[in-house]
Amino acid sequence: MGLDTPFVKGRDIPVKNCWHFSTDGNAVDAIFIDEEDFINGMNRIYVLAKKHKIIILAFSLMDTHVHFILWGSFEDCNRFMHDYVRATSRHIAITHGERNKLADVPIHHQVVDTDFYLKTVICYVIKNAPAGGIPFNGIDYPWSSGPLYFRRPGYWSTPAWLTESEGSKETEMGNYKKRQLLRTQDIIEGNIQVIDRLVFPGEYVAYELVERLYKTCRGFNYFMCITKEEDVDSRGGTISRLSIPMQEMRQNKNEVCRELFGVSSTKGLNTGQRLKLAKVLISRYNCSVKQVARLSGLIYNEVKHLL
Repeated sequence: MGLDTPFVKGRDIPVKNCWHFSTDGNAVDAIFIDEEDFINGMNRIYVLAKKHKIIILAFSLMDTHVHFILWGSFEDCNRFMHDYVRATSRHIAITHGERNKLADVPIHHQVVDTDFYLKTVICYVIKNAPAGGIPFNGIDYPWSSGPLYFRRPGYWSTPAWLTESEGSKETEMGNYKKRQLLRTQDIIEGNIQVIDRLVFPGEYVAYELVERLYKTCRGFNYFMCITKEEDVDSRGGTISRLSIPMQEMRQNKNEVCRELFGVSSTKGLNTGQRLKLAKVLISRYNCSVKQVARLSGLIYNEVKHLL
């Protein structure tokens, strides 16, 4: 990652074996429905990271898509990403009864080839939540690596619903208890730090390497301030700036579906009905075309000129 290469002003430091992976946010209406889904999604990262020869530098789990910044061979990183999507699809089938929901979700990747772009794309991933209309500061969004960087040792931002009163900081767990927590049959060796039911993300994110990359908290804050969505050449599924949070808009979508078609979801709607739904949502809620296309199960690039 060029951490030991001397800095020369005006010259980028080459980076090898670093990748930005993401799923297409327009492909499904939701991947993570509730807090339990997000908890399981976070813990799933730990289980799969143990199996693959990769280093996770940053990640963000959004309700419709995921982002990972990974270091390792392309083959290993690609395998990790596909395994994560497959495992998440199995969880959706078991928990919500939707089989093969993520079977056809496109998975995109980018080469991260300079230290400047690496610092930019890490901040892009951390800022995904506020860019998507979620009312969190990027460094406090709980379903990401954002709360890990440049924190006082022993401190991090935790979701408000996590408690300290129920043995939340367990560092010694039997293997059976660990398998139950992580929903895996694999043997998990060594102690893991658990906060309530959530594996501490510092167990699987190389946040100390990221801190070395930015060198100082001031450098990190600089990139957090200057990084814009257009700085990242996303290949599909770019997150737009939304006028209303996605979860609220999902409720609005369900209400409009019932009003227009007598159903509570977009399942079974044909293309014409989905376009009508999208136009009503835009008219009523003044939200972005990209958000509405995603909610209506339409491909943004195919319908943007119609909406």
